[in-house]
Amino acid sequence: MSQRKQRVEHGLRDVLTEMIAREVKDPRVRAATLITVTKVELNVDLSVASVYISIVGDDATADGVLAGLAKAAGFLRGPVGRKLNLQHAPELRFLQDPSIDMSEKLAAIIRDDEERARAAGREPGAVPAAPVAPAPPVASAPPVASAPPVAPAPPGDNNKEPA
Repeated sequence: MSQRKQRVEHGLRDVLTEMIAREVKDPRVRAATLITVTKVELNVDLSVASVYISIVGDDATADGVLAGLAKAAGFLRGPVGRKLNLQHAPELRFLQDPSIDMSEKLAAIIRDDEERARAAGREPGAVPAAPVAPAPPVASAPPVASAPPVAPAPPGDNNKEPA
């Protein structure tokens, strides 16, 4: 990834975080408890920015926030481009960050597993000792017939032909 692309992505994330908090007055966006710009990905020619948003709230609130941000994308595009000194500001596409939901689901699974372990009388996080199975018997290969050992030729007889 080019260094310029990384700089623009980082700058977009910072500027959008600030502008969403201060400039966007849409009540759908204001309904969320917390909105965080988690990641910005630009396409190769820097014309489209996928902006990943983490939203604290229920699914209806998240849908409203995404709709409000999509509506405000044109409003945000110009000032963002000017603040980052971009000749052509990228089109902003707001998406909900799936990694946050996945981490919450994994944390819930771990909590549930720990509760089950406590209910079963085990220490949470402890790996149960698995019985060690005996090693399977090793099948021995049949003996290989070998040729009788060859005696070394006496020194100096290398040029004689066998009789």
